[in-house]
Amino acid sequence: MSEVQTIETMGQQVAGLEDRAGKYLTFKLAEEEYGLEILKVREIMGLMPVTRVPQTPAFVRGVINLRGKVIPVVDLRMKFGMQSIEDTEETCIIVVDVTRKGQVTNMGIVVDRVEEVLDISGNDIEDTPSLGAGVNTDFILGMGKVGDKVKMLLDINRVLLSATSATQDLFTAERKVKEDAAGSSAETESKDTDNTADKEENN
Repeated sequence: MSEVQTIETMGQQVAGLEDRAGKYLTFKLAEEEYGLEILKVREIMGLMPVTRVPQTPAFVRGVINLRGKVIPVVDLRMKFGMQSIEDTEETCIIVVDVTRKGQVTNMGIVVDRVEEVLDISGNDIEDTPSLGAGVNTDFILGMGKVGDKVKMLLDINRVLLSATSATQDLFTAERKVKEDAAGSSAETESKDTDNTADKEENN
């Protein structure tokens, strides 16, 4: 490799590190600590009733109604193949922005506990080490070094929109809930109209 190519490669690596620098919301799953870009976080909320979606994988909790908006929810612990545990007072849902087919939508992820927001510089983020053939790490942005700890920084878009039919099932369920709600509303309005008409006729 020539000196020019080496300089260009180093420049690209530095640019890549700077692109990943920024604020990350950190959270825990079991004993491991993870982080996701704070700009992707819409809100953090406690657990709330979840409508189960039939015939979806175990990591799909279902959908929630958040102030009139239907949002798919994924149990991140189970998505990563960890053992399922009972929810605690610290278990919460992080609502994040994901981009699907060019459009931004919201999804929720269930985590064991939210930790803090950290400002991580590019120099403190390393590329994901090779974990051997057949191990997909595309969903990991990098490894953030914070003190003597390592935070696994996630590309939440790739985590949630990975190549699985479960994601499509979630959005199908989301549409169905919206359609059912719209149908129920239309039916109620129709009954109200009929009742009004009946009263006018009786008068």
